[in-house]
Amino acid sequence: MNGAGMADPGQQAHAAVSAAGEVLLSVRGVRKAYGARPALKGVDLEVRAGEFVALLGPNGAGKSTLFQLLTGLFNADAGEVRVCGQDMRVAPVRALGRIGVVFQQMTLDLDLSVEANLVFHARLHGLGGAQARERIADALARLGLAERRGDRVRELSGGNRRKVELARALVHRPSVLLMDEATVGLDPASRRHLLDEVLALRARGVGVLWASHLVDEAEAADRVLVLHKGELLAQGTPAALVAASGCTTLAEAFLKLTGNGQVADPA
Repeated sequence: MNGAGMADPGQQAHAAVSAAGEVLLSVRGVRKAYGARPALKGVDLEVRAGEFVALLGPNGAGKSTLFQLLTGLFNADAGEVRVCGQDMRVAPVRALGRIGVVFQQMTLDLDLSVEANLVFHARLHGLGGAQARERIADALARLGLAERRGDRVRELSGGNRRKVELARALVHRPSVLLMDEATVGLDPASRRHLLDEVLALRARGVGVLWASHLVDEAEAADRVLVLHKGELLAQGTPAALVAASGCTTLAEAFLKLTGNGQVADPA
């Protein structure tokens, strides 16, 4: 709210996008087991256009398994994953073409330049020539990396490497962005900067699923999903989850929901 009690125009625009946003990512009844050990037990979730959804869970909750299914690395034992209406089993190429992803483990080529890494990714998505150059320049400019485009990735800090991965994930203009524990190993300032950059994507209609075990990263989410031992225990706005739990903070609510789940120190 501004000083006159009126909502900020940017916040109003985002609220309108979120309220009217179509479902971009739909997960229904997804199950996955490794032998006799269940990793996901009938998970349902959705992400809409212009929505930032935080998937919170302690280590071992099933977040990484879910992301492996969402990115086509593995198939679910049961259930359905749809991206922009495309069934991941039936039309995996079309579904995956609408997704951008930043994995927990870095996947850049350290010996290539920033720009070369992005060019390679653009070509994988059928982008070349002037179109690829324009999109790469735009992505790097948005993330403050325009002057580092010729530097080898190994010369960059951890925070800037993550920015390059984010730029790469956005070059093909995905509808859905998946962020899997993307701030692991970053200092607090770099974590905050990366989170702010991703939050800003809501204004462009991108649907974001942000997986983390760090509760403070979920404070600004439109919705929070709490995953524990392969099950979604609760979902709602941060304020709604806090109120329903009878706690005073989201961190306390998360601990109450997950029992022995441990919240890592954000620092």
